[in-house]
Amino acid sequence: MNTEPTAADNLMGNVLSLSDAPLPHEPSTPLASDAASASIRDEILKEQIIEAMCTVYDPEIPVNIYELGLIYDLVVDEGNVWIKMTLTSPACPVAGTLPIEVENKVASVAGVKNVELELVWEPSYNMEMMSEAARLQLGLLW
Repeated sequence: MNTEPTAADNLMGNVLSLSDAPLPHEPSTPLASDAASASIRDEILKEQIIEAMCTVYDPEIPVNIYELGLIYDLVVDEGNVWIKMTLTSPACPVAGTLPIEVENKVASVAGVKNVELELVWEPSYNMEMMSEAARLQLGLLW
């Protein structure tokens, strides 16, 4: 009996050894769909954060801070949140507490890992920054 491998055995051996190697089309980095999934998760989280911010009200105006236009920028990236916000004026009596309240509300949203809030004064706040809904609620639209 011949114990020498045949050409077919050699071919099968090569095929079997190739099955253990990564295929040429397999990426070494995450798939684009993983990035798209992360982006979708960030957008969902952003909407939840906005909902949380809409529960925070300026004590002098019966409109939430988001509709008032006090939130200048909101960035969400894999659970990390960056917020730029202002107040209606630098002399606002809640300047020391309102930003902390916003940070705490945002931090309480499931999926948020870290919150960084920057209080800014430029551009200066004005009533044009309010949403149409806020202006309507305050009787500023006719």
